[in-house]
Amino acid sequence: MALKDLKDVTYYDLNNEINIPVNGQIPLNKDKEALAAFLSENVQPNTKQFASLRERFDYLLDNNYIERAFFEQYDFAFVEKLYDYLKAQNFQFKTFMAAYKFYAQYGLRTNDNQLYLENFIDRVAMNALFFADGNEQLAMDLADEIVHQRYQPATPSFLNAGRARRGELVSCFVLQMTDDMNAIGRGINSALQLSRIGGGVGINLSNLREAGAPIKGIANAASGVVPVMKLLEDSFSYSNQLGQRQGAGVVYLSVFHPDIVAFLGAKKENADEKVRVKTLSLGVTIPDKFYELVAADEDMYLFSPQSVEKEYGEPFSYVDITKEYDKLVANPNIAKQKIRARTLETEISKLQQESGYPYVVNIDTANLHNPIAGKIIMSNLCSEILQVMTPSKINNKQEYDVFGKDVSCNLGSTNIVNLMASPDFGHSVSAMVRALTYVTDHSNIDVVPSVQHGNNESHAIGLGAMGLHAYFAKNHMHYGDADSLDFTKVYFMLLNYWSLKASNDIARERHETFVGFDKSDYATGSYFDKYTSQSWAPDSETVKQQFADIFIPTTKDWAELKAAVMKDGLYHQNRMAIAPNGSISYINDTTASLNPIVNRIEERQEKKIGKIYYPAPYLSNDTLPYYQSAYDTDMRKVVDVYATAQEHIDQGMALTFFMRSTMPEGLYEWKDGRTNKMTTRDLNILRNYAWKKGCKSVYYVRTFTDNDGEVGANECESCSI
Repeated sequence: MALKDLKDVTYYDLNNEINIPVNGQIPLNKDKEALAAFLSENVQPNTKQFASLRERFDYLLDNNYIERAFFEQYDFAFVEKLYDYLKAQNFQFKTFMAAYKFYAQYGLRTNDNQLYLENFIDRVAMNALFFADGNEQLAMDLADEIVHQRYQPATPSFLNAGRARRGELVSCFVLQMTDDMNAIGRGINSALQLSRIGGGVGINLSNLREAGAPIKGIANAASGVVPVMKLLEDSFSYSNQLGQRQGAGVVYLSVFHPDIVAFLGAKKENADEKVRVKTLSLGVTIPDKFYELVAADEDMYLFSPQSVEKEYGEPFSYVDITKEYDKLVANPNIAKQKIRARTLETEISKLQQESGYPYVVNIDTANLHNPIAGKIIMSNLCSEILQVMTPSKINNKQEYDVFGKDVSCNLGSTNIVNLMASPDFGHSVSAMVRALTYVTDHSNIDVVPSVQHGNNESHAIGLGAMGLHAYFAKNHMHYGDADSLDFTKVYFMLLNYWSLKASNDIARERHETFVGFDKSDYATGSYFDKYTSQSWAPDSETVKQQFADIFIPTTKDWAELKAAVMKDGLYHQNRMAIAPNGSISYINDTTASLNPIVNRIEERQEKKIGKIYYPAPYLSNDTLPYYQSAYDTDMRKVVDVYATAQEHIDQGMALTFFMRSTMPEGLYEWKDGRTNKMTTRDLNILRNYAWKKGCKSVYYVRTFTDNDGEVGANECESCSI
């Protein structure tokens, strides 16, 4: 990363001194010194200088660094006004990690990679001008939100906004395959194309017939899903964004698919190399019926997708297994095989202990709370995108006879600490929704027409959040206690309310709704029943004080919004999703997503510079007691926080479990007693707890071992925001 050799700088060593206690104290001052040294030794001498703002933009335009078309929507006097405002805000990075991450990953550089062409406010200005699309007031509003770090666009959006030679603005994609060779071939090609442009890709394999199923009446002819997994893994490895980063993908399979054991086995470290997948992520979709069979300690039947599709006239993923299970078992035309439900449950937990996989999508929960007509069948690479899909039909020319509805993930995040300090919470959220709307309106993924079709119909966005633990600690709330849950409830209720209002405003302005609005629970008004029938205001005195200066909608306000939505509609099919918030949380000097911190001083291994240490935001003697590591936190408290937020989020959340191979004594008090060694039973109990609490998905399981540190899946760079 460094434009100067590491041996000639001091900032790296200064940052590393944070991890060396001085008289029993954490020397946080060393991070401030490292930040100052980085800016003076690296940034300042390696930044291209211009005599004026006009000269700078002439250079960027003439040398094809930024797009001319969007920039020329504005009078240059306005651009100068925007810059005057941004400079007056006196933005400063708070940590070395924040500045390092920005300049390493986001700041524009010269073509020879030797000089920086942007600082933070330059990138803010580009985002504001680009996403405002010529609207000067919106550009000012967005600049205000981003420079004060109340809003953070997802990495692809923040990085690429305004650039002439840019990648896509969206984060990841969700595709499906149906049970025919044309669809499989098209799906692999789609994975190649989407990986080439930098996207993480989720692919549903549940519709494919199992190994040994007949083809054209010939028994034992089908190879099953594992060979397709290998083809996809090779595709992601090959299509690697000019060698800069490996492609990233996840495949999902129903827990009732006959290949489920082989599917899980392909990820094991001791799997035969012919079937083992090393870099491909795995996810399973689990209907309620599986939990019921496990609880009853019964056998479960796995159903052949081909025979189910013949009987029901639709792909296997679209059949409600919980509702149809007994009929499927009794139907002699359905090919099936039997295993013990708890045996499969244990296999899932064993693999999660070993690798962090599979992700789990509680598919019936996702559909129970889905306000959109249609069915959710899977998720994305980080398990937070949950949108209805429809299958495509591909002919022998690999062309679409019927355009199905696949998904692109269009993400951005609120910074909870800073949004709570906004002078106008609702106005802030409205600006964020409009920025995300620009992305969905201008996404044109023509290499995969089903994704393009889905985006054009749904206008879906995913406004999320980060910094929840930072807010708790700053305000002296323990993660998962009553006050923290009360705050979480109110905050995400407000995000829901204001994002609905913004979407309704846009629908009214444009006289346009998402396709299918008339069949949704929004159109009937039933979606709003829980808000019009009870108050969602704060309960505790502590939380009431935190929201004292923020408008809290009453049941009357919700009723008025309900009437407006029923009258004029919503522009966006989906509005909210909680992504993992990777490097962007560092730039915002906050904690990632809704998760507890991993360490008060986090150690991060950066490829080009080595270890960097990142102190928890607002870390002090006052906040220290409120910063307990995720690995020392009862994961049921984490589930409680996520379940509280989920009540108000129309899509999903990247809920992560953090486990120690050896548990601290007293951390978990199971009713039946236990040792302090983590077992598969611990994971079984936690997954069941998350399901019962209404969580739609479980993302990674990260395991910390006393000897080796953290093990499990790597951070999802393609999808994390």
